[in-house]
Amino acid sequence: MQMDEDVGKVAQATPVLISKALELFMQSLIDHACQETRARNAKRMSVSHLKKTIMTTEQFDFLKDTVANIPDPVETTDGGEGPSSGGASNNDMEGILSADEPEIE
Repeated sequence: MQMDEDVGKVAQATPVLISKALELFMQSLIDHACQETRARNAKRMSVSHLKKTIMTTEQFDFLKDTVANIPDPVETTDGGEGPSSGGASNNDMEGILSADEPEIE
């Protein structure tokens, strides 16, 4: 059925390298978001922390379009976050998930 035998073939090391690259990328994103969470004196990391990290870190510029629809956090007078940004609800995540991906519950 397949006309070209090379289509679909991947070197044995490729999945390992892609996996490691993804791991390092996620570690960097989470580390930066953790710094943002601590800077706001928050107890939990939320979607708004990830958005702020992506919007302010040049390394993550390519993700700006992905998080553009996530609402910005509401700042309170004590420097913390208001109740509307306490965490990611399913509604917050709808802008991130595409039609192909299952929704996380």
